[in-house]
Amino acid sequence: MRRLSCSFFQSSRKETVLDLAKFVDKGVQVKLTGGRQVTGTLKGYDQLLNLVLDEAVEYLRDSDDPLKTTDQTRRLGLIICRGTAVMLVSPTDGTDEIANPFLQPDGA
Repeated sequence: MRRLSCSFFQSSRKETVLDLAKFVDKGVQVKLTGGRQVTGTLKGYDQLLNLVLDEAVEYLRDSDDPLKTTDQTRRLGLIICRGTAVMLVSPTDGTDEIANPFLQPDGA
């Protein structure tokens, strides 16, 4: 019986799955646990995914449906998003909101 080497599974340095360096000084959208959503300019981050955002704006949630955000915003300025609360980080450049193609018309 042959033994397989485990060197494939071991790495000499720890690599992060998410490379945020390309987003520094660029606009990002961050979704947080609990449904909060903020956008701002990424100024820094660490290995725990703590994010520093400048000129941050929070999109307020609908009072009737807390899962939906509204067009109402609140300026937050310079903030730190705790890494344990970060669920999604995406660039704001090159993204547009589109209508839901799976939504059925009311008459169907």
